Amino acid sequence: MATAAPSAASRIAVVTGASSGIGAATARQLAAAGYRVVLTARRKDRIEALAEEITAAGGSATAYPLDVTDRTAVDEFATAFRTIGVLVNNAGGALGADPVATGDPADWRTMYETNVLGTLNLTQALLPQLIASGDGTVVVVSSTAGHGTYEGGGGYVAAKHGAHVLAETLRLEIVGQPVRVIEIAPGMVRTDEFALTRFGGDEDRAAKVYEGVAEPLTADDVAETITWAVTRPSHVNVDLLVLRPRAQASNTKVHRDL
Repeated sequence: MATAAPSAASRIAVVTGASSGIGAATARQLAAAGYRVVLTARRKDRIEALAEEITAAGGSATAYPLDVTDRTAVDEFATAFRTIGVLVNNAGGALGADPVATGDPADWRTMYETNVLGTLNLTQALLPQLIASGDGTVVVVSSTAGHGTYEGGGGYVAAKHGAHVLAETLRLEIVGQPVRVIEIAPGMVRTDEFALTRFGGDEDRAAKVYEGVAEPLTADDVAETITWAVTRPSHVNVDLLVLRPRAQASNTKVHRDL
C-alpha cells in the first residue's frame, strides 16, 4: 500500500534510541518515506554512522547525542526546533529477569527512568513543536509487556505499563489538538542487543529467549509498522497496534520447535 508523503510543515521526525535495533530501523524507513530524521541516542559514534548511511542512500539525517533521562539536555535539544512532525519514543529496554521478591531496585529504577520518564521528557519538551506543525504525531513504542504480565518480568512490565498509560492519557488530554498519539506494542523481537542487555551480556541466556522460535519479529518488521502508522492520512489515528510473531500467542505462550 502506498504511503502519503509528509507535508513540508511536518517533515522532521525525531527518533530516540536510534543507535541500534528498532530505533535504527525506524530511522532508515522514515528517511526512505521522505522524512528528515533526527537520530538521538547516547552512543555518538553509532548515530553518526547511521546518519552517514542514510545520507549516502539519498535520505536526510542528523545525529544528536542525547540521554533521554537528562531533562536539562532534553530541554536544550528541543530549542533547536520551531516545529517537528513526528516524535518516535523508542528509547527503553529491559534489565534482569528476577522475581519481584529479589529484583534489583536499581534495575527497576533504570527501566522506569528510561522507558517512562525518558518518554515523558521528550514528549513534554517537543509537544509545542508538534502542535505548531499543524500535523504532529507522537509514537510510543511500548511492548506487549505493557498489556500483560509474566513471571520474571516485573520491573520491565511495570515500566511498559507506565509507557502504555502515558500514551493513553496523553491522547485523552490533547484531543482537539492537531497531534495524533500512536502506541506500537511489539511482542517477541529478535535484535542484536535487547536480550543480551537484559541478561548482562550472557549470550547463552539471551539465545534461549528465541530458542526454537522459527521467525521472531525483526527490527525491520516493527519499523515498517511504525512507518505505516505514521504515514496514514492525518485524520487516521492508530491508537494501539499490537504485533507478535505467529509463533507467539501471548507473553507466556510461544510455540518452539525443540
